[in-house]
Amino acid sequence: MQETSSQYPWMKHYPSGLIWDKIYVPRSLPELFDEAVDKFGPKTCSDFLGRRQSYSEIGQLVDRAAKGLTDLGIGKGSKVGLMLPNSPTYIIFYYAILKTGACVVNFNPLYTVRELKYQVKDSQTELMITFDLNLMFDKVETLLQEGVLKRAVIASFSALLPSVKSFLFKMVKGKEIAKWQKSAALGKIIAAEQLLFNAGGFVNAPIDPANDLAVLQYTGGTTGVPKGAMLTHANLTINVEQIIDWVTNLEEGKERIIGILPFFHVFAMTTILNFGISHGAELLLVPKFEIDDTLKLIGKRKPTVMPGVPTLYTAILNHPKIKNYDLSSLTACISGGAGLPVEIRNQFQDLTGCALIEGYGLSETSPMATANPIDGAVRDGSIGLPVPATSISIRSIEDPNKEMPLTESGEICIKGPQVMPGYWNKPEATAQVFVDGYFRTGDVGYMAEDGFIYIVDRLKDMIIASGFKIYPRQVEEAIYRFPAVEEVTVIGIPDDYRGEAPKAFIKLKEGQSATQEEILAFLKDEISKLEMPAQIEFRDELPKTMIGKLSRKELREEG
Repeated sequence: MQETSSQYPWMKHYPSGLIWDKIYVPRSLPELFDEAVDKFGPKTCSDFLGRRQSYSEIGQLVDRAAKGLTDLGIGKGSKVGLMLPNSPTYIIFYYAILKTGACVVNFNPLYTVRELKYQVKDSQTELMITFDLNLMFDKVETLLQEGVLKRAVIASFSALLPSVKSFLFKMVKGKEIAKWQKSAALGKIIAAEQLLFNAGGFVNAPIDPANDLAVLQYTGGTTGVPKGAMLTHANLTINVEQIIDWVTNLEEGKERIIGILPFFHVFAMTTILNFGISHGAELLLVPKFEIDDTLKLIGKRKPTVMPGVPTLYTAILNHPKIKNYDLSSLTACISGGAGLPVEIRNQFQDLTGCALIEGYGLSETSPMATANPIDGAVRDGSIGLPVPATSISIRSIEDPNKEMPLTESGEICIKGPQVMPGYWNKPEATAQVFVDGYFRTGDVGYMAEDGFIYIVDRLKDMIIASGFKIYPRQVEEAIYRFPAVEEVTVIGIPDDYRGEAPKAFIKLKEGQSATQEEILAFLKDEISKLEMPAQIEFRDELPKTMIGKLSRKELREEG
């Protein structure tokens, strides 16, 4: 890369001390993990509902799990599924799978059997690791009985808890524990306790970081059938290094990161798990998000870092007793997964005194590609500047081979060492999403004169009304400025005259009221007549994705 501000406008405002055209050396994730264990051995690695384990303890369990997996025949070329909430079990088996040279396939525990079946078959997952909870085991048992899945490892959830909590869980929630020992598929099931019953001392399989797959990360399927983004060891370790270089206010070995977002999602896998481990952080693991419990945990355990999605920050702001909770320990909050409304960012920073930084990325980019600086210039509504070694090109929507001038909208395209080589077993889909070596994101945006990048919307969410383009996110931003609004989602609906028209779904803040007429009157000075919602529907809750992003897809499917 040549360092010229005309070709790379972001160089004008690049954070001081950061080298944009830095060359990163590909490394493997087991190498990253082993270094952390050697360096931070006695330090607390994970805190799971009060039970803490050190880096050394987790390291020993990872080696034993890797040995057990190897004895089952897992190694280079194997695909192993993780269907687990945030827990020490996830950490242990994630790194153990990678140490054997196998590839991790992430599964959402809330998936239906149909969704699981598709992903198991498509990825060629041969072994699934999950908990002995009915919510998860029942679905895995079905896959085993139907022959879709060859084998499963079942771990005890209650065994992870501190002794008193473990006893209470068995007493109070005993009905939620699966009686897997009586399963008709018992011959295909291995107890995690049995798999771990060995001396460890594992020697890592040889890994070529630049070419060997570490993770198959399935996309959400919002543009059709879910696809497995092939993420190499180099993709993921370099993205961790890019984040370390970017987040300059964090000290190695001294941070606590609260893991609210699920590790099976790429944002959390990189910014909480891999980044946290490599930085010697203590991971506060939240298996299921409950706002009151989470706020109490923040006050008690005092995390310094909190990655989240916009709806998390909205939920905190709108908690009726938020003034009773202490959030002063937070020093860096990162928002991703969806556009962060400016109002939410400003209110959260006013409440906590903590910088809330918006970043941007996708499953296909490991995920982080751009971010606002921790120190220095931040632009309202911007997803920031490219992280080191990353280049952004805005391409014409009509002709991706044509680059758009500064300030003009087009498709955001990304090139960098964190970008996947392609989709698993889908060469045609891979060819469609690359142009001149850049990954086509499907997001519409523009680059300002100073190099800061702004997202306008997803290409697929764009509304065409009377031939004009309307971007739902711009309408949502305007509606968020109405004081009584807590959450809003805008989609396009059929319109006899215009072809399509915007419709807004709104959740009001608790105790607040508003009418359609009041909101439309407010919007007259905020957006154009063309962008004005043709309909407004008030709801008690708005549909969200697995990580808490507001979901336009579900609302569209209702219609």
